[in-house]
Amino acid sequence: MTLHGAITQILLNTKVAMSPSGIANELNKIKLYSKKDGSAIKSSQIGARVKNYPHLFKKEGTLISLKSKTGVQKINAQIQQKKTSIDSIDQNTNLLVKVLMNEKNFKQASIIENSVPDSPGLYCIRISNPGTLVDSFSKVLKERDHNIVYIGIASKSLKKRFLGQELRAKGHGTFFRSLGAVLGYTPEKGSLIGKRNQNNYTFSQKNEAKIIHWINDNLIVNWVATDNEINSIESGLIREYLPLLNIAGNPGALLELSKLRNNCKTIARG
Repeated sequence: MTLHGAITQILLNTKVAMSPSGIANELNKIKLYSKKDGSAIKSSQIGARVKNYPHLFKKEGTLISLKSKTGVQKINAQIQQKKTSIDSIDQNTNLLVKVLMNEKNFKQASIIENSVPDSPGLYCIRISNPGTLVDSFSKVLKERDHNIVYIGIASKSLKKRFLGQELRAKGHGTFFRSLGAVLGYTPEKGSLIGKRNQNNYTFSQKNEAKIIHWINDNLIVNWVATDNEINSIESGLIREYLPLLNIAGNPGALLELSKLRNNCKTIARG
């Protein structure tokens, strides 16, 4: 809220003319307006702002009151418009989450090749039958009472990040590396030697093909294209659902998964 908007609200609430120091004291008390540096509002600032908005305020002696109903209505409209915009963002966020997590919207990973857009967004990966995983991992999903294995974001392109890297091994997909390790695959020994990044291990082409085949047979996926608050939405969903193969920001991250990934790194580093 602007300072003159805050002054307007104070005068509307009190319904009496007030001195600059009185208005400043009230603003400092209820924090309706805050300065960028966090310091207290001074009466001199109130006087200067009132002087700059003669269509809103009138000053008689040392007392300030509202002058124009039209101006007040305009300020109130701006405040309401801002509140409506914030509510809209919240509603849009809730709608995005509902669309993303609704199981009815999920599709078999094998049939999405030409459907994923080249735009930012969020994605969620589920497993059709948790029993196809080794017992220790399927047991965790049973305890968590869902079949969600991964939630992620694509800051630039769902097509490149989600489809290409995570599901088709075209690049360095965190999910693909984790899934390969869980399925029992390991990288070729020494394949990271001389590489700048000593963490992004990859599997042989033969094993990549097997993992992709497994993905197509066992995983169902969904996504929403958006660039609105995707980082915070992802963080919230990870904390809420504790997806099986998410590590970063996941309170339920599995030690066994980290061990499997570290073993792959050790092998790849030779």
